[in-house]
Amino acid sequence: MKINALMIHDPITIGATASIGEAIELMKINSIRHLPVVSATSDFEGFLTLSDLKQGLIPSMLGDLTLQDLMIKDPITVSPDDDIETAAELIYKHKIGGMPVLKDGQLVGIITATDILRTFIDMMGILSSTSRIDVVIGNKSGDLKKALQIINDMGAEIINVGQVAQQTGKRIYYFRLEACKTGPIKKELEKQGFEVQAAMD
Repeated sequence: MKINALMIHDPITIGATASIGEAIELMKINSIRHLPVVSATSDFEGFLTLSDLKQGLIPSMLGDLTLQDLMIKDPITVSPDDDIETAAELIYKHKIGGMPVLKDGQLVGIITATDILRTFIDMMGILSSTSRIDVVIGNKSGDLKKALQIINDMGAEIINVGQVAQQTGKRIYYFRLEACKTGPIKKELEKQGFEVQAAMD
């Protein structure tokens, strides 16, 4: 999935000559925490975060601190054509809440940690009425296919499958299913030699 499909298009922006108070008010009114700074000709100039602005508010009252002083002039950015995994990795690695999306040096959007989390939640069906079964899958060829076949033969509809490598070396697969009774599926998987770590209706 590309960033273009998830990013906030045409984000709210502010000019570099605006005051810190105006930037904070703009964020407050629109319930946002990230604010791109653009020039009079709409060229991207920097990136502001609410926490940076709040830290600079009192000093700005006592001196000549401006948005130019507080904005991140060379922020981490992504392209709308980058994969969503790229944005997720950058946000996680650099511990940031969001990034400007630039194309040919022009601001085209913003992607935030919230956007990525919302996408993950949608993909996993977490907020919908679903069931889940977590199965340890061995390294033998065909083990995953066998588990899928068992779940399918038990009449369950698989929405998606995720996998996490544990420190123990075990590969645990998370099967998100249409709402169903997982007890019989768990029993059959264990009968066929699989270790089921969790089963939730």
